[in-house]
Amino acid sequence: MANKITKNLIPSPLALAIILSFVVYFFALIFTSPIDSETAYPLQLLNFYQKGFWDLLAFAMQMMLILVLGNVLALTPVFQRLIKIILSKVRSGTTAIILTAFFSLLLSYFNWGLGLIFSALLARSIAENAKQVSMKLNYPLLVAAAYSGMMVWHGGLSGSAPLKVAESNHFLSDLMGVIPVSETIFSTMNLILYASFLLLIPLTFLLISKVKSNTFTKESELPETVDISSTQTSRQYLGTSLGILLAFIAIYQFYLTGLSALNINLINLILLSLGLLLYANLDQFMKAVNTAISSSSGIMIQFPIYAGIMGLMKYSGLAEVFTESLISISSANTLPIYGLISAAVVNFFVPSGGGQWAVQGPILIEAAQQLGVSIPKTIMALAYGDQLTNMIQPFWAIPLLSITGVKAKSIIPYTFVIMIVGFVASVLALYFF
Repeated sequence: MANKITKNLIPSPLALAIILSFVVYFFALIFTSPIDSETAYPLQLLNFYQKGFWDLLAFAMQMMLILVLGNVLALTPVFQRLIKIILSKVRSGTTAIILTAFFSLLLSYFNWGLGLIFSALLARSIAENAKQVSMKLNYPLLVAAAYSGMMVWHGGLSGSAPLKVAESNHFLSDLMGVIPVSETIFSTMNLILYASFLLLIPLTFLLISKVKSNTFTKESELPETVDISSTQTSRQYLGTSLGILLAFIAIYQFYLTGLSALNINLINLILLSLGLLLYANLDQFMKAVNTAISSSSGIMIQFPIYAGIMGLMKYSGLAEVFTESLISISSANTLPIYGLISAAVVNFFVPSGGGQWAVQGPILIEAAQQLGVSIPKTIMALAYGDQLTNMIQPFWAIPLLSITGVKAKSIIPYTFVIMIVGFVASVLALYFF
């Protein structure tokens, strides 16, 4: 009964974005003050909203490319064969859920778009197979397992904040310098936390599947089989040639500067290179691109709305008010934990990791310098907070929901549990390292 009530109370992702726009507007009216007295403050706030609406266009393009190219990679024959291999190992709904969670966590560490889309395709394929063989399956729980990779993305190789601060000309470089990924993504703390997630999250799904063993999805509600495999055609070498050239450029960048070369743009270059190399010809590649774009359309239309919310929080000073209220009660030991909590809350209103870093980064780094806290640790605290509430902020789940046909309200009761487990593990990592 409680589960049904929770589902009925959860709005759709687009509805949530619109609701949050009004909520942040009224919060800004209450908790912030006008910059000048010539314009009525309610009108100033509307101007902040429209100003922010376009602030993230470049970053939105970077994120859409990561998502679309990751999706394209997941649709390649190589990954389709991997899905078939995994399907051959599935003997029960419980096994399916554990394997899906594991591969979601594994691939999302390398690229959140690849992990998200591959896991969605895997979950749907498992459900289609379950319908054919009459295997009992809790489909929403399986889709929640597919989404669990978003719990590790910001600490992974496509994480916005750690990649941004590794760029030579990032917007805080004068304040904090350049922070190489060896101190953030590849730090001992982050690698141990990621390893713990690889163990804890599938184990949690195993326990949930046992507790919820009576909530099997009706066979009639499972998705029909859809053939998404690529047709076998002869290889054409124009796309392959460009793929090889782009791969050479990427390798040369690593040769010049090592792992510090890794940033969002280079990630996209690598994904484009792999896509061109793994498809036989440009027609196959573009067919996959068109499929990827259609499943990403929800994010494309919502990105400007959340950018507007970010503009309200940034230009009105609301984000600063909120973050500084937490920092004011912080010490050197507690700042990373309070930074995580603040990032987790702000992620509801600014679900873009890069946008969130733009809003909160300057405040958190200044506080870290004042209190003598490790800057890389502070960056990762924000990353951990951001990825935590992805479990109940359905913005990034839109492509997965589109592919699987499941509603956000059906998976959030399960992902909420994963968020609690992740919160405890993240706080312990920040406290002991």
